[in-house]
Amino acid sequence: VKCDGCRAMRILADALGVSGGQNMPGCRGRHPHLRSFDEGCDRQMKTLLLGASNSWFSISLSALSIPTDAAGLAKVVEQNWTALGKAKSLEGLEAIVGAMQSVGQLQDLIGYELPKIWEAMGTLSRIAQKRAQGENEADNPRDLKTPEWEIFATTTAFTGPDPDWQLRPIPPPADFTDIFERVILAERLREVRGLIGFTRIQSPGDFTDSGEVPPEFRAPLSRQHSTWIPAMEVRGEGIFLHFKETTLQAWEQRDVIQQRHIQVKEAHKNWLNQRNPDLVDVIPCPDMRYLLLHSFAHALMRQFALECGYNAASLQERIYAHMATPERPAQGGVLIYTTAPDSEGTLGGLVSLGAERLNYHIHQALEALQICASDPLCADHSPVDDRVSLHWAACHACLFSPETSCERGNKFLDRALLIPTLSQEDACLFTAAIS
Repeated sequence: VKCDGCRAMRILADALGVSGGQNMPGCRGRHPHLRSFDEGCDRQMKTLLLGASNSWFSISLSALSIPTDAAGLAKVVEQNWTALGKAKSLEGLEAIVGAMQSVGQLQDLIGYELPKIWEAMGTLSRIAQKRAQGENEADNPRDLKTPEWEIFATTTAFTGPDPDWQLRPIPPPADFTDIFERVILAERLREVRGLIGFTRIQSPGDFTDSGEVPPEFRAPLSRQHSTWIPAMEVRGEGIFLHFKETTLQAWEQRDVIQQRHIQVKEAHKNWLNQRNPDLVDVIPCPDMRYLLLHSFAHALMRQFALECGYNAASLQERIYAHMATPERPAQGGVLIYTTAPDSEGTLGGLVSLGAERLNYHIHQALEALQICASDPLCADHSPVDDRVSLHWAACHACLFSPETSCERGNKFLDRALLIPTLSQEDACLFTAAIS
């Protein structure tokens, strides 16, 4: 760097590496995009190239738009809240609704049962209280997936008036009835994607979920809390596979799986210590159920990409993996889907693979995993030793997918959980199905 005036100069190497730590000033907590400063920052400044790929990572949340009768009722209740909000009990609500409908008002509520209306009022009241306190249920991305899981796991069919949400259940694949509870063909779906912030250096994929980035690592988009975010909607199609809960629990209780879970937690801790020790107590480690479903989703996406008419980068995954808790039911399923920004959505090439040939495609996906072109190196790989990765028997030749397809940046993958490999034969779920 040279001054044209005084001709003084200094090499750029003084701002990089160890020299940079000695020469660069301390952090002032400045946010250039907000023109503001944070207080109390004592970190050391580090030099980063202007075009570096890790200088900006977007944090986005996505949710499937699910039309339900409850959502329609909530909208009607909200529109008539001025009258309904005066009710303090179910009996009071009955009196208000009866009196106003007798004079031709509240006609939108005809056909709805009073207990359902009262329940919808309670839900809206709780949401309003949380908003007043600065809280938002949507701040937790897992809460976004819970309504999706509930309708996928319980619906028999959905062909309502909404053209953007059409579901059709089909029988589980004939050779995998002991593994899958149900299969749903989402012939039409709509996804909403919103930008909620960004990170620097640390990718959102390094966290449990993009939306679960801790506030201290998330840069806001505006100075003040905003009631809106930039978002877009896309339409498409998908195939949902619901795993049997009893099958998953029996697999999780195997000694070899519990031992592997210990290794996963150790590898995750070592990986975080290598990158940023401050994250060790912040980022939770996924359980073995997530690794299993994530690996299966990747295997199926790679197989679907061969025949569905869409390239691999166009396919995406949504993993529903959660152990049962008092607050949330157990979840175990994957949604493989594709979307397009066009108002007409996609052409049905993905759904066409599910009606008659899903059994074949699952067989082909599992068979392709038995021997990898990179074996035995791939089969023997363990992140416990290298501390720079978070995948086991997985690589670009067998399980990796394009970054746009994976919600975790090709981490937490292991084909040994699906089928026997050269190094592990007793941890797989699909042994009987492919033998």
